[in-house]
Amino acid sequence: MLRSQLNSIMQDALDFCGEHRFHLPPFATWSPQRWSAAGAESRALVAQQLGWDITDFGSGDYDRTGLFLFTIRNGEMGGAGGKTYAEKLLIVGEGQVTPIHFHWRKMEDIINRGGGVLVCRLWNRTADEGLADTPVTVTCDGVQRTVPAGGELRLEVGESITLEPGVYHTFWGLAGAGRVLVGEVSSVNDDRIDNRFHAPAGRFPAIDEDVAPLHLLTPDYPRFCAHLGAASCR
Repeated sequence: MLRSQLNSIMQDALDFCGEHRFHLPPFATWSPQRWSAAGAESRALVAQQLGWDITDFGSGDYDRTGLFLFTIRNGEMGGAGGKTYAEKLLIVGEGQVTPIHFHWRKMEDIINRGGGVLVCRLWNRTADEGLADTPVTVTCDGVQRTVPAGGELRLEVGESITLEPGVYHTFWGLAGAGRVLVGEVSSVNDDRIDNRFHAPAGRFPAIDEDVAPLHLLTPDYPRFCAHLGAASCR
């Protein structure tokens, strides 16, 4: 992805959040220079991979296959003590698909916080990590719902779905209904190791540095925040 495109997506996300009166934490608008000057007091931001996360999953077409995420809070997977939960903000465009995947460890609630309608398609997984042909049972706002393999659930504003580890899912914004402001509340998450895509996909984008970064993505931390112990995204 072009850095200029990423910068534009960031600014657009800030505007969209403003429209919905959702405010990101102060470090969201730190400049690269501010990150480079950060001291040990900011080390947890890097260790917990907090911040901007924008991906086209290697598709080269963000508007069709892509996702905007911002990690607001998180713990450290495998760490002793500390937070056992995470929270993210997602923005999902109309017809913008997140590829079919499941998480090895993360349990998550996906919540429609505002805007359009979020469509989720679900499968159980087989022993060899394929798509099972069995019905899928999930909980939506405390109520169990069952769909056939590959069945869809539509989440209107205020509705949510709970996804346990190992449940394959894909989602997108319903055409004609507008972009969706999505909340994610989950157990501690490390996107560098906890995603299993059904078809090969790149979790973090390759970046063409045509302009300087507006704000840093989490994959930028090794470059700008090595002094804070940043590790490369895999």
